[in-house]
Amino acid sequence: MRKVYADNGSTSFPKAPGVSEAIKNFLDSTGCNLGRSSHADSYDVAMEILATRELLADMFGAQSPGEVIFTPSVTYSLNMLLGGLLGSGDHAITTSMEHNAVMRPLHALSKMGASYDIAPCAKDGSLNADDIIPLIRKETKAVIMTHASNVCGTIMPVRAVAEICKKHGIKLIVDAAQTAGVLEIGMDTADAIAFAGHKGLLGAQGLGGFVIKKEFAEQLTPLITGGTGSLSHQLEQPNFLPDKFESGTINIPAIMGLKSALEYIARTGIQEIHDKQMRLALALTSRLRGMDGVAIIGKQGAEGRTAVVSVDFTGRDNARIAHRLESGYGVITRRELHCAPTAHQTLGTYPGGTVRFSLGHFNTADEVDYIARSICEILKSGEPYGF
Repeated sequence: MRKVYADNGSTSFPKAPGVSEAIKNFLDSTGCNLGRSSHADSYDVAMEILATRELLADMFGAQSPGEVIFTPSVTYSLNMLLGGLLGSGDHAITTSMEHNAVMRPLHALSKMGASYDIAPCAKDGSLNADDIIPLIRKETKAVIMTHASNVCGTIMPVRAVAEICKKHGIKLIVDAAQTAGVLEIGMDTADAIAFAGHKGLLGAQGLGGFVIKKEFAEQLTPLITGGTGSLSHQLEQPNFLPDKFESGTINIPAIMGLKSALEYIARTGIQEIHDKQMRLALALTSRLRGMDGVAIIGKQGAEGRTAVVSVDFTGRDNARIAHRLESGYGVITRRELHCAPTAHQTLGTYPGGTVRFSLGHFNTADEVDYIARSICEILKSGEPYGF
């Protein structure tokens, strides 16, 4: 049976050319650690990791590669940023379109004396930046928000929010899990940007990170302390970047793979990647609009969205249709709540959720046609009824 992967919002597949080879080459030929050895191979690895930081610093417009911090995932990054900033009595603002990688840390911090407010978004997932303003208090430390929704692809007005934050002297933390490598975003907009290495950056799982302005990093308390390979004679955690936030062994094999992915993205161009994905997304939405019982969730046109196409099969069981797409046609999607229940409440799709088709750089027009034809056949058969 044919296999069509349409779950790039979860993780990209296939990975960029050269990623698996770079990982294998490191494990087979080098395999040493960073900062824990003093031999030639270790120095070579250090230079490769520095080169990866430099590629990310260029992508996000960081002042130096030291402002690029590697973590096990974007979720770890968001926890480190929020938990390192917010203490008892502090306040933060977020939006109703956030992933649980933002909402759960904020909820946990609220049990320890911090507080937060949620700016309501419209039914298409969009945010009026001015709705942030009434929520600002004297205790407000930061606004934390997604760059684009993982549920419906709606892009958030981060630049407008950044202007508000600057005016009121508060920090802006951006969750770029869905947009890094697909949409331009830089440190001219945010004080910190959290990224996933395995989504739009086309690398392997188990690696994320954040880019942070040095002056903001100075305000954060590291949540994890320990061995860094630097200042080993001291019990105090190093206070310089990136060591302040990189205790323990980082995922060197995944970083080697990410370097290859970043080089591929640089050769191809972020704009070209975005344009191709949007052509595919618009081709799919144009086919789906002609089908009875199919509601496209979020923005309907090309503007202000990513290549995430979220569908509610009205009157039918979304989970059953997603299962039938995979079992009968080999179309791999993501169903139900996508770890973002507040977003689905905003969009009016809670608790049933949606079927999400998240198209990536390596999908093709033929695959989009196949997805549309598969959905059409399922709906005509009436199979999802009576389950």
